[in-house]
Amino acid sequence: MAEKQNFYDLLGVKRDASEKELRAAYRKLARRYHPDVNPGDKTAEAKFKEINAAYEVLSDPEKRKKYDKYGERWELADQIEEQRRQRASAGDWFRTAQGARRGGAGTGSTGGFRMPNIDLGGDLGDIFGNVFRSRPTTRKGEDLEYPLEVTLEQAYSGTTRTLTIESNEPCPGCHGTGLAGDAICQVCDGAGTLGKPRRLEVKIPAGVKTGSRVRIAGEGQPGIGGGPKGDLYLKISVLPNDHFERKGDDLFEEVPVPLYDAVLGGEVAVPTMTGRVMLKVPAGSQNGASIRLSGKGMPKLGASGHGDLYVKLKVVLPAPLNERERELFQELRRLREPQAAAAH
Repeated sequence: MAEKQNFYDLLGVKRDASEKELRAAYRKLARRYHPDVNPGDKTAEAKFKEINAAYEVLSDPEKRKKYDKYGERWELADQIEEQRRQRASAGDWFRTAQGARRGGAGTGSTGGFRMPNIDLGGDLGDIFGNVFRSRPTTRKGEDLEYPLEVTLEQAYSGTTRTLTIESNEPCPGCHGTGLAGDAICQVCDGAGTLGKPRRLEVKIPAGVKTGSRVRIAGEGQPGIGGGPKGDLYLKISVLPNDHFERKGDDLFEEVPVPLYDAVLGGEVAVPTMTGRVMLKVPAGSQNGASIRLSGKGMPKLGASGHGDLYVKLKVVLPAPLNERERELFQELRRLREPQAAAAH
């Protein structure tokens, strides 16, 4: 199996890169390898997922600290540290017990050190039992977070995406206990889990926006000691759209309107998320005027109904003018001059 590329190398930054440098490198690579820019290119899609995974870790100070210390096994950092603490505490217990045996404390003789005469109360007893006799404490697995970009169209209708995520599965050597008999499992170094990539199909609900967190229950890291799995959270980013600007659940767009329709009234075709509709333009509409189309905005996440679509009118002057059109505009100016003079 090929060795995974270091997260810093993936983003093309040094290990001491600042948050600003990480963000700039990520954005540059994300634009280059985004699936929408490389339709059908599986290599680019895989690269895009690797870049997202690397940035998700390195942009989080706590996760980055773990990654710098443990590399690919950063997600196991807490478990590894706990196992080390347990082994260290167990070593302290043995040293205490050996000292007691050499001194004959509580044995009634200088030779036979006996377990019942040693008090393992409190945390030391718990640690000893967890490492050498009992199963580890049952605990829910850690949650995972995965950054995911969607288009505005996908956010409007909802979509299904297939992800490849790196998760931990119970170790086959110890069945997730971290122990092989009375010893630390050598397959997983006592962690109880092993990293494994897996494909997962997820549903993105209609109405998501940048910053939305979609919970996929039970798709996080496996639990400790047979505990339930954690959850997977998709951190959503909605890509900019060429036609619409989004504010909350409302959409905004600018539509060109011929001068004649703005002055006399008329109809213009307006793009919406569900297709073009004809918009009635009132006579005398000013440039920059806004008309609201109720219910033509984005779906409301977790609720019924939609936001609104606001159409900004951009009056377009006729050009070039023929001789007759010029005469008519001159005539209009002569007709309007008395009113303009009275206004001043």
